[in-house]
Amino acid sequence: MKLRAVSVSGLKQVMYRENLVETGIFKQPVDGPVSVGRTQMAGDKQADLVHHGGPDKAVYGYPWEHYDHWATELERDDFSVGQFGENLTTEGLLESETSIGDRLRIGSVLLEVSQPRQPCFKLGIKMKLPGFPKLFMKSGLVGFYFRVLEEGTLQAGDAIELIPTTEARVTVAEANHLRFFDNRNRARAEEVLQNPALSASWRSAFENIVARRI
Repeated sequence: MKLRAVSVSGLKQVMYRENLVETGIFKQPVDGPVSVGRTQMAGDKQADLVHHGGPDKAVYGYPWEHYDHWATELERDDFSVGQFGENLTTEGLLESETSIGDRLRIGSVLLEVSQPRQPCFKLGIKMKLPGFPKLFMKSGLVGFYFRVLEEGTLQAGDAIELIPTTEARVTVAEANHLRFFDNRNRARAEEVLQNPALSASWRSAFENIVARRI
């Protein structure tokens, strides 16, 4: 496993339904070491701090393997790293195999998988396809958010060391499916809640599933 690219962005204003909206989704690759702090990477900004960034979602990763899928699905050849708004473009790390709570050592940084991505309308803006967020969610190819356990630096080309969690395992793919497509499965939702690494917002969602407040 390795880190194919590291991408960051400042804030940019774009038109959406005749209104200006601010976004940090237009990521660009960075050469050389990049510092990673507890809530964000150096040079990276988020416009909506309620739904992006912070301790549970400091860094977003997306598998390079999915680029071919979307190129075929959308019949496009204009993708470049950072295309899906990710900070880290990874190789060898898939949602179907990676659990909430798994840890990744990249460079001197230690990351922990905290939740799948739940895209907003700004991904549709980036892809120039308003309906893309729904297609993205349905595919299950959503990538993963990380919290930062140890600050440090990383760079494109670094090896990724995976340290599997010993806690209640739930893959990123399964967590995404349970929340949005199988949210009557209270028994499995209760098991998911046993994983201490689950982000606060997703923990609340699974607590609602268990309580049937969905």
